[in-house]
Amino acid sequence: MKASCAFALTAAVAQPALAQSVRKQLKTANKFFEQENYRASIPFYEQVLAKEPNNALALFRAGISYMSFDKEKASDYIYKAQKLKPKVSKDVEYWLGRVDHLNYNFDEAISHYQAYNATLKQKDTRKAELAQLIQHSKNAKVQFNSPKDIFVKNLGPTINTPYSEHSPVISQDDKLLLFTSRSDNMSNIPVADDAKGKKKDKNLAADGQYYENIYEATRIDDENWEKPRSLSSVLNGKGHDASIQVFDNDTKLLMYRNDENGDIMYAEKSGTDWTEPKKLNDNINSKAFESDAYITPDGRTIYFSTGKYSEDGTLDIYYATRQQGGDWGEAKSVGNAINTKYDDDSPFLSKDGKTLYFASRGHNTMGGYDIFKSEFDSIGNKWGRPENMGYPVNTPDDDTYYRLSPDGSYAYLSSYRIGGYGEKDIYTINYIKNAIIRGKVYTKRDSTVIPGVELVFSGTQADKTALSYRDITKPETGDYQVSVLSGRTYQVALSKDGQNVGTEEFAIPVSTNDSTVINKDFYVDYIDTSATGMFAFKKIYFDTDKYKLRPESITELNNISSILKANPGVNISIEGHCDSRNTDEYNMVLGQNRADAAYNYLKKQGIGETRMVTVSYGERRPAAGNDSPENMQLNRRVEFRVILKEGEAMPTMTTPAPTSAAPARTTPLQPGKSKVKMADGTKVKTKVDEDSDKVKVKTKGANGEESKTKTKDGTIDAKTKDANGEKTKVKTDND
Repeated sequence: MKASCAFALTAAVAQPALAQSVRKQLKTANKFFEQENYRASIPFYEQVLAKEPNNALALFRAGISYMSFDKEKASDYIYKAQKLKPKVSKDVEYWLGRVDHLNYNFDEAISHYQAYNATLKQKDTRKAELAQLIQHSKNAKVQFNSPKDIFVKNLGPTINTPYSEHSPVISQDDKLLLFTSRSDNMSNIPVADDAKGKKKDKNLAADGQYYENIYEATRIDDENWEKPRSLSSVLNGKGHDASIQVFDNDTKLLMYRNDENGDIMYAEKSGTDWTEPKKLNDNINSKAFESDAYITPDGRTIYFSTGKYSEDGTLDIYYATRQQGGDWGEAKSVGNAINTKYDDDSPFLSKDGKTLYFASRGHNTMGGYDIFKSEFDSIGNKWGRPENMGYPVNTPDDDTYYRLSPDGSYAYLSSYRIGGYGEKDIYTINYIKNAIIRGKVYTKRDSTVIPGVELVFSGTQADKTALSYRDITKPETGDYQVSVLSGRTYQVALSKDGQNVGTEEFAIPVSTNDSTVINKDFYVDYIDTSATGMFAFKKIYFDTDKYKLRPESITELNNISSILKANPGVNISIEGHCDSRNTDEYNMVLGQNRADAAYNYLKKQGIGETRMVTVSYGERRPAAGNDSPENMQLNRRVEFRVILKEGEAMPTMTTPAPTSAAPARTTPLQPGKSKVKMADGTKVKTKVDEDSDKVKVKTKGANGEESKTKTKDGTIDAKTKDANGEKTKVKTDND
């Protein structure tokens, strides 16, 4: 009994002590929060939540604090706080809008902004901000739903830290990276945890984070960097210092230092180090905020961002020029097409000086800073209307410091985005390039190469626009090759003679160069009979850009007609081909016209429509290279192929007795009668009269097919009956 009382007394004492501890931690967290030292406030809020997981105020403020470090956790905390206590803050709808916007929930963000706007008085100045935020969400929704085929890659944990990294500067040989970081000098010194600041490190700024310093890292290979080193104390002052640009063959460094609200300075290379930075003249620097700049390769023009000329101190982009050996002249605005009433910052020019890249909080931004580009109008002598670089270059949060690589093939960017290492990280931006896919198509049964297989790669661009690439395996080798946009999965449809023989998904990794080659072979359920399917028929040829039948083609078509009449169970594919003189689209039509010419002639000779199909391959199945007049002639053709069902063997063809319409003979037919039994059981009787000008041929197949053909003086009189008993009569003049 005494033990129970003692326990109860201990518990009673512990509860007030616990509550007192929570209140103290919450007070400390709130003090950091009110100082906007969000990084320092988070550990204290988490200590409160460990003991009181449903503390709505701690959840709400911790959620706001997490917005720069973990957007998804920020959303979870703020939503949970509102659920526990709907009026946890009079501004909760505003913050729900902010966090939804950052997490790409744009419709929900708009709804929260509108709900918050309804709580404000008509003359509240915050209504203008709400209108802009709503427009940001609308802009972001448009950009997000129309993404570009761009590959965004984080530079990795060697460069990026839980702190903010920005302002990438790359040397001319692309091997040395200078950048700015708010890290703890890469030494993991903990941020001061005393709300009164007694233990505050001298390197900490007012917001509780370390001052910006300049670092450099050497490239190891395309993927890796050596550990960065902080530049000398000469270059890094007591406050914020940031890298801007190396110029004049990498011998000079343009940089920012927060003297007089922020100025542009430069240092010169001295051995392996840098000299003491010097300020640019008063035409560039002022008592206002100058943040970033770019000097053209000839050293004659500087573009810079300054708050000097705006009424409210927002940044605009100006430029100044100088004569050889002179100093910077009077600053001039780049124009109202670029500058807005919001911040316009971080100018950078393409090497040819025709494209200006910059960051802006104005124009049609997705939220915060976005990267824009403007083309110079040489006729109007002004910069054109800026274009948003689109998603995923830009995100709903800040995206700044867009810097092209020395060869212009990719860019560096600093950005707050989901999936980073903490705050702002440095990324590379590459346009996704094509990859060459090549290989062969084989049969599954015996791994035989199949020529004449059409492969169609179907996919979509990032914005869902359809992509389609095709090729046909070559006649001799069975090879195919296509150049397709990389970084996506394609549906590959394989067809032979118009019939699907296989479908497969094929994922192609991202390629950011033009030399990626991927080997891919396909195996399909198909028995290739095309080689034997064409033995009975010769090809016919055409003049350039024509589909009129030549005289020798008429002779061969008459021969084909005779063979088809002698073999009523045989159906054929008539296939038109072209050389490569014209476009693929044009040649597809021309090939079809050639196939149709042969089809129509055979139809006039009495060959049933149901026994013939036509197809055009245009220039896609060359019989020879299109590299000489002789080879091009070989490609201007129509081929005839027996159509076989899957697994069906080539039938034994009955060859009719030659007629006057057949190809020329060196000796006349001998009068008399003959009987022949073919290997498939077909019986053939032939009778030639004494003058050799009248020929009768009778056939009877093993399945009951019959035909009677009489040819005299060029006239054909034929009767056929197929295995189903269907009869056909033909009488025509072959001349």
